[in-house]
Amino acid sequence: MGVKVIPRAARVYIGCALLGAGTCVLPALRPGAAVPWGTVALLAALYALCELPARCRLIGRALGGSVPMGTGSFFPVLLASALLLPPAAAALAAIPGSLLARVEEPPAAPRRAWRAAATALAVWAAALTAEALGGPTALGRGPDAPDLPYALLPAGAAALAFCLVLTALDGGIRATAGGLPPRAAWRGLLGRSLAPHTVHGLAGLMMAVLWRSTYGPVAALFVLLPMYISCWVFAQYHRERAAHQATIRALVQAVDIKDTYTRGHSERVGHASVLIARELGMADDRLDVVRFAGILHDVGKLGVPTRVLTKDGPLTPEERRVIELHPEYGHEMVRGIGFLGEARAAILHHHERMDGSGYPYGLHGEQIPEFARVVAVADAFDAMTSTRSYSRARPVPTALAELERCAGTQFDPRMVTALVQALDRHGWQPAVTADETAPQPEPQPEQVPPPREPLPAPAAKEPA
Repeated sequence: MGVKVIPRAARVYIGCALLGAGTCVLPALRPGAAVPWGTVALLAALYALCELPARCRLIGRALGGSVPMGTGSFFPVLLASALLLPPAAAALAAIPGSLLARVEEPPAAPRRAWRAAATALAVWAAALTAEALGGPTALGRGPDAPDLPYALLPAGAAALAFCLVLTALDGGIRATAGGLPPRAAWRGLLGRSLAPHTVHGLAGLMMAVLWRSTYGPVAALFVLLPMYISCWVFAQYHRERAAHQATIRALVQAVDIKDTYTRGHSERVGHASVLIARELGMADDRLDVVRFAGILHDVGKLGVPTRVLTKDGPLTPEERRVIELHPEYGHEMVRGIGFLGEARAAILHHHERMDGSGYPYGLHGEQIPEFARVVAVADAFDAMTSTRSYSRARPVPTALAELERCAGTQFDPRMVTALVQALDRHGWQPAVTADETAPQPEPQPEQVPPPREPLPAPAAKEPA
């Protein structure tokens, strides 16, 4: 749920989920029900204890300030419950931990109620599936060895049922609370959830087997230790990635504040750079780096006087020499940021030209780093299709034709071809970057003045 005021449709949907969860749990609460309350209490307490550090900041700090975040980290406990308990009791064991799990955004009460209901329904479905396939019998008890080859079937089916119910419910809340169309609400949810839930199912099976063994519940805790460590590592990765994003965002905001006429330009260059790189077949890990390169390519403009950046009309030779220093300024600013990798070379060399007449070092052809050649095309494309203080936006076909005309002399033809192909597939929705009060009509191609940079051939600059 991504909204603070919950729509009526979402409230009705949550109410139905709560009613369904209550119906599933009710058989375990009836007088005389055959419920192993000791096992229920232990599993419920264990799941709640696992979720507590993410909820309690004091405990989280005591554990080093980095704990697994949110429900999902400890689904093996729930899937073990589905294999060890009757359906109603398994659903009941899931509720306390779900209510304790961390909530990132308000309102907290309905979010916790929804999560508890959805989790209880998913665990109930998993336990019902495992019971129907003879899961409790296959696990064995005490000295009886588990029938592991056969036990894999009910465990796998239980994990699948858990995944299907949870993703179906999550898609429904996205549709009702977020206002997404049904196809968009469910798109991709199952694919993203299936693999982790399968792993959780196997861990839950191991935990249930150890629980039923002669060593008892204490042995089952050893399954949680590697799961907790893996979740801790995963949380560390996401925390580091969030820090990277915050660093990038701060630098881009600083450039946008200094040069309001190019606000949004950096993000669009990053997007166009990814389109080109993906068309070239670059690996996923390089796509993030090339996006950083596109976003930060103009960070060196922080060292250029504002009067030069925002000047109306052509630059004087002296002003051009000043603005041509911005790649070197940018490289100096980011050279100590290790996670940028290849992006640092792109920031330094994105104004080099294939014929060697670019700046700052007059590199030519394959001497220019690949990311710099990608960003050069993305930068020029967005410069031509955006309104600036010194030029009006060109239509996309006109800009692409200009890039193709300059391919081989200024731009790498491979990068230009990749951009053309990517735009044929995905299109382009450029935004006006100048602070205009109303959109202006597009001029005809022949009326468009050439942009100040980067299309005209600048004088090559000797290495500093």
